[in-house]
Amino acid sequence: MITLEGKNILVTGAGRGIGAAIARECLEQGANVILHYNSSPAETANMVEQYGADRAIAIKANLEDAGERDKLFAEALAWQGKLEGLVNNAGLMTPTEVSDPIESWRQSWRTMMAVNVEAVADLCYHAINHFKSVGGGQIVNIASRAAFRGDQPDSLHYAASKGAVVAFTRSIAKGFAQDNIYSYIVAPGWVMTERVRPTLENPDNAFMLDEVPMKKAAPPEELGNLVAFLMTGQVTHATGATFDVNGASYFH
Repeated sequence: MITLEGKNILVTGAGRGIGAAIARECLEQGANVILHYNSSPAETANMVEQYGADRAIAIKANLEDAGERDKLFAEALAWQGKLEGLVNNAGLMTPTEVSDPIESWRQSWRTMMAVNVEAVADLCYHAINHFKSVGGGQIVNIASRAAFRGDQPDSLHYAASKGAVVAFTRSIAKGFAQDNIYSYIVAPGWVMTERVRPTLENPDNAFMLDEVPMKKAAPPEELGNLVAFLMTGQVTHATGATFDVNGASYFH
């Protein structure tokens, strides 16, 4: 049995899907969780009601905006006065094609990098400085199978952003282990979230799961279980490691 009793953890993108599953499992294991959301407040409100305002707080922030990132971390830290964990889960997966107009292409890349890379970097910046002052902490950054094997032609920017997250997280592991700051990469393949379910259940898209030996997408709860365990600090010598959750469809 694991426990996160007394730990304060910030989870971005906790309003739905993987982030909601991570936040809920951390709460189940005793953590106090700051639930970041942007456009989906209902699930975070449900968790605050279920677990109580002394265990969970929901904070809205648009991670494309640097000022809102700073404000999110400041409010998260102020809630309990200390953080032991950061989970960077929030991210975009919006398509863009090389046939799009160049300005549209550039804007898609700017937005993707702002949310998927710069927001992760800024929140890790704040977390590292805080963790150094309190004796350490855990960081989990959600990447993707696409970071290692590439992605479809309409998702070049997504694969590039997740590749950046991988290199960044490994660099944190190398640079700050001596400060008891540990960082881990979780790289999912297909996950059966509310957003992805209609796509995967469309018979025309059967090929998407045909390549997965398990022939099914991972339930979000498996991501929640894994991240909650990493947040315990029981496997610190795995810092910098990548944990693949893709049904044996890819090994790097």
